[in-house]
Amino acid sequence: MTDITPNSTFLIAGIVFVTIAVIGQSKLGFIEINPGCFGRLLALFIGISSLLYALGLLNFSGETLDLFRTYLTEQIKQSISSINELLQGS
Repeated sequence: MTDITPNSTFLIAGIVFVTIAVIGQSKLGFIEINPGCFGRLLALFIGISSLLYALGLLNFSGETLDLFRTYLTEQIKQSISSINELLQGS
């Protein structure tokens, strides 16, 4: 019980943030939660991201991130060359 793994930490945080996003304004004893509209959206985003990370869907290895980065740079280069060709052809 004393060993808290990162997965369980993200799972608990995700549940808490999604709960804040769903409940919104509430008062629990001495704790008052009033996140507002933007706060609720941010809590929903953080909560879903934390839950996905805890489930392992956002755990990327370094190799996967490198492949994604090279793919994005190639797509950006192709887009820039296409835009340049379009502008020069006009």
